[in-house]
Amino acid sequence: MPKNNNLKSILIIGSGPIVIGQACEFDYSGTQSLRSLREDGIETILINSNPATIMTDPSMADHVYLKPLTTKSIIEILEAHPNIDAVLPTMGGQTALNLCIEADDKGIWKDYNVKLIGVDIDAINITEDREKFKQLMERINIPVAPAKTVTSYLQGKEVAQEFGFPLVIRASFTLGGSGAGFVHKAEDFDEMLTRGLEASPIHEVLIDKALLGWKEYELELLRDKNDNVVIICTIENMDPMGIHTGDSITVAPAMTLSDSAFQRMRDLAIKMMRSIGDFAGGCNVQFAVSPDEKEEIYAIEINPRVSRSSALASKATGYPIAKIATKLALGYTLDELDNQITQSTSALFEPSLDYVIVKIPRWNFDKFEGSDRTLGLQMKAVGEVMGIGRSFQEALHKATQSLEIKRNGLGADGKGYTKYDEIIEKLTHASWDRVFVIYDAIQAGIPLSRIHEITKIDMWFLKQYEELYMLEKEISTYDINSLPKDLMLEAKQKGFADRQIAYMVKCLESEVYNKRSELNINRVYKLVDTCAAEFKAETPYYYSTFEADIETTDGKRYTANESVVTDRKKIVVLGSGPNRIGQGIEFDYSCVHGVLAAAECGYETIMINCNPETVSTDFDVADKLYFEPVFWEHIYDIIRHEKPEGVIVQLGGQTALKLAEKLERYGIKIIGTSYEALDLAEDRGSFSTLLQRNDIPYPEFGTAENAEEALKLADQLDFPILVRPSYVLGGQGMKIVINKQELEETVVDLLRKIPNNKLLLDHYLDGAIEAEADAICDGEDVYIIGIMEHIEPCGIHSGDSNALLPPFTLGDLVIQQIKDHTKKIALALNTVGLINIQFAIKEDKVYIIEANPRASRTVPFIAKAYKEPYVNYATKVMLGDKKVKDFNFNPKLDGYAIKQPVFSFEKFHKVNKQLGPEMKSTGESILFIKDLKDDDFYNLYTRRKMYLSK
Repeated sequence: MPKNNNLKSILIIGSGPIVIGQACEFDYSGTQSLRSLREDGIETILINSNPATIMTDPSMADHVYLKPLTTKSIIEILEAHPNIDAVLPTMGGQTALNLCIEADDKGIWKDYNVKLIGVDIDAINITEDREKFKQLMERINIPVAPAKTVTSYLQGKEVAQEFGFPLVIRASFTLGGSGAGFVHKAEDFDEMLTRGLEASPIHEVLIDKALLGWKEYELELLRDKNDNVVIICTIENMDPMGIHTGDSITVAPAMTLSDSAFQRMRDLAIKMMRSIGDFAGGCNVQFAVSPDEKEEIYAIEINPRVSRSSALASKATGYPIAKIATKLALGYTLDELDNQITQSTSALFEPSLDYVIVKIPRWNFDKFEGSDRTLGLQMKAVGEVMGIGRSFQEALHKATQSLEIKRNGLGADGKGYTKYDEIIEKLTHASWDRVFVIYDAIQAGIPLSRIHEITKIDMWFLKQYEELYMLEKEISTYDINSLPKDLMLEAKQKGFADRQIAYMVKCLESEVYNKRSELNINRVYKLVDTCAAEFKAETPYYYSTFEADIETTDGKRYTANESVVTDRKKIVVLGSGPNRIGQGIEFDYSCVHGVLAAAECGYETIMINCNPETVSTDFDVADKLYFEPVFWEHIYDIIRHEKPEGVIVQLGGQTALKLAEKLERYGIKIIGTSYEALDLAEDRGSFSTLLQRNDIPYPEFGTAENAEEALKLADQLDFPILVRPSYVLGGQGMKIVINKQELEETVVDLLRKIPNNKLLLDHYLDGAIEAEADAICDGEDVYIIGIMEHIEPCGIHSGDSNALLPPFTLGDLVIQQIKDHTKKIALALNTVGLINIQFAIKEDKVYIIEANPRASRTVPFIAKAYKEPYVNYATKVMLGDKKVKDFNFNPKLDGYAIKQPVFSFEKFHKVNKQLGPEMKSTGESILFIKDLKDDDFYNLYTRRKMYLSK
């Protein structure tokens, strides 16, 4: 039992919908925390309004409340559960902490006799209030940048005069750097100050002297009630101060910090954590270090909760921070807990790494036309990837290969910038592609000293880049037959993909693959083990690398592979890679449920994914986790090593689907719906032909592969016309056009961005109602799991629409057509597993917009609304373990559930906020209403006729 035996029932506050600055890393920490509490026999009550997460799955907590994160909801829960002893608010990011403070201010915790664990209110207030934090640091002799807090416009002007420019303005009590920014010159000051004062809920900002060009570090700490402190991980930002850590490329362990500075930093971090209150739990501390031999250290901030970096640090070290932080909050001490990876050392044992991890953020600027793409103090990334390698170079390459932005790594793909002015401009104004531009700069002959002068990135990192370029240059002097083995091995050890080597030696990727197989240069798999192999690790959590042969005394040559293949039948589940708009956490939910269902069917489960924020990359979800890019070369090598029965692609969104063609070509079995059917649904033209054959109504359409064909087609179709590319997710590139000039511009622009694409042009049904259905099909029977009606009219992307389950205005005739069409299409596509179909309804006639024979964004929402594990059922159907008729479907929903999109527009000023066919929302929440008289529904419905953007 926990050391505090009075804690029998605990409330956990989640982080709500996903927004930029607060993503699924809190789903991961919350899930770990819930599992940790249940191990101790504690009753768990969860409040969270996000239907897409695993955290809100009924199996995760004893009581899950999908309610808005308000004090009103908190009171309702405390009334329903008078036995709640404590609240743990540190797992739900800033949202949970802010709600906890509000409830404390209103006296709610006191009224219901609920104790706060894992943090204390004083600690939150000290760390969130910039002025109090600064005073505390001065009191304990820890240097901070010169700064002053202001609560009015006039005070702000006075401080600016005193400090001089450049300055940093930061708003108090905000998340992801909201309301923060640099002011380089006096004329920009007024606007930034006003924005900061407005962004802060208490209308307070901190103005501090900008430490531009200083290096930035983060430490993850844990402390128990006996004041034992461990430092789990030190993370170095490759980008210097001035770019939000969430938008920075980060590396662990720290690469350019001297040992003496590291020891000083450790001492300061421990001192800071011990000074902010008497609590047991986790903490994240950020420091700035001067880029000279003095290595002066300034404290930037401290967060008394698990953070975005905690998820990264957990995945980087294999040390489950949230799980251990929860145990500490219960009263355990670090020396009483086991290290979860070795299961033989204690949690007091600090992790040490014999590998390097690199995190690269993933941005979605293309969804925010007109947005400022420059990186700064306000976070703009929507997700992130992590690469693990034996060196910084290998990890950096693996991370760039994970991004899914049509790049194969650094350089060697002909896609870099070559113009001097353009490169200098890109380096000066850091944007999303900075990681590639540094390589382009070296390739263009710009001296490292000049790159350093502009970017302030440490010379060590730039030299690592230079080495990669020198190697590319050397390899390019050979052809595939003359390339020496040692150079090929060096390129692979430094992370170059086969495709890149093929580009260098001017041959096919398959030729490079065959050549290195011939030379016996094969991937080997290593364990992530928390302790640099000093102790045996018990968890199967792997990354790949390349090693030179070892020769034994009897002359045998081999490479050490730590991934032992069993003789059990295996299934590989392909993950969904980095979060982005159009492909978020809902696919991670599906992957995790797919893994668990496959395990129930007796398979050994293998997960491949590269997203450090998610539950699917937790070390104990699948039987084996390969933390690798969802990139063909890596996947193929794992499949050849493991020899699974097949691969599940329909749970990992577009990321996994895109690999179906290659899997098919290489004779690897796709579990569930066949590649032909997946491809048919993706190819807009072929799919419309299938509808024609099956006598299913669809808007009048035609396909075009260039602007001339499109203009010819426009004469047959009436404007407005909806232009849709094939093989995209989240409505990427979709536009409604109303005349020939717009059509031509759109088609030319689309084909420049997505060359050789087949575009579908269909007549846009103006003012139609949109609906969608999700179903499970086994090839013979179809079960519709849910039909949703959108509040917004047809033409606004389904991910941006408010959707009601069940429909609220559609008559029996329309519903019957939806059911008939769904069944007909599911069977015509030979679907085995899940399918999502979208409809437009005009004058009681149901037209088909599109079909996706895979897990969709809405599946977790329907599963939560009806309290049914639909992904589990669908996976068992895909595996051939069960038929649709074997399940006893029993959906339960009193009233209606509304899926409400959530946007992050406040991160992008001057951006077009109108909604249209391209998805822009970053997350969603669920709202339950008893009937249609509900005020929330009425407010949404009155906005139904909102203007559609073209």
